Amino acid sequence: MQHIASHAQIRDTVLRMLDEREPPKTVCPSEVARGLAGSDEKVWRLLMQPVRRAVVELAGEGRVGVYRKGRLVDPQDFKGIYRIGRPSGGSGSG
Repeated sequence: MQHIASHAQIRDTVLRMLDEREPPKTVCPSEVARGLAGSDEKVWRLLMQPVRRAVVELAGEGRVGVYRKGRLVDPQDFKGIYRIGRPSGGSGSG
């Protein structure tokens, strides 16, 4: 597999994109992947799991929150579609 983005680049992109949003706006993980890999779906989809791992790590550090259906969830135990927000005060809406 081609090297698309490092773990550090993914983390930095998550934090930068979140900083660019006014609270309580959130970021979709696919936005992060597309921001790093471009618009080719076959390429950016390869980043979805690395983005998720970086988000879980950042949430564990208290730097971001993981939201499902507008609610802050446990970053170690969530399934399905999620959004990235601030650790508190994010509404989960984009």
